[in-house]
Amino acid sequence: MMRCSRIFALSSLMVGALITGVPVVAPYMARAAAVPSLDKAAQAVQALVQQVGEDRFTAPDFRPGVVRHMVMFQFRPETTQAQRQEVTRRFLALAQASRRPDGSAVIQALEAGPQTSGENADLGLDYGYLVTFRSEGDRNYYVGRPIVQGHGHYDPAHDAFKAFAAPYLAKAVVFDFTVTP
Repeated sequence: MMRCSRIFALSSLMVGALITGVPVVAPYMARAAAVPSLDKAAQAVQALVQQVGEDRFTAPDFRPGVVRHMVMFQFRPETTQAQRQEVTRRFLALAQASRRPDGSAVIQALEAGPQTSGENADLGLDYGYLVTFRSEGDRNYYVGRPIVQGHGHYDPAHDAFKAFAAPYLAKAVVFDFTVTP
């Protein structure tokens, strides 16, 4: 039976040092302001990592069920179309590149597309990505730093992508949830 887990929602301004609680620059943002205090979801995740440890928190069988990881970017005005395309190309490449040390895939599915809603509620966001995982453990391994720090507990491909994309982004919003049956 899949259970509804806590919503793990971290906007670009809430992503911070979840383990230490020390404000840091958000991973997708090269010139972001300091991160304010942690929201309820971030506090819950921090407490959970401390409770179960990084090994368990990032294990493939930790809290199995369909987990959706929604990411939305607003590109900087000076980011060229070619640079935007390269960010998206590299993001989509994570579907194959994100692997555990044993070679097993972390991502179940990855979809992407530009903002096309006419509802006038996009908050200036340009592009969205939907990453699907088989468990919270897979999602936790993929997200990695700053939530987990230990070698072998985070996805180096995703970590490298965050460093690459940061200079091109004005804003990143992340919202995760476990699908309820």
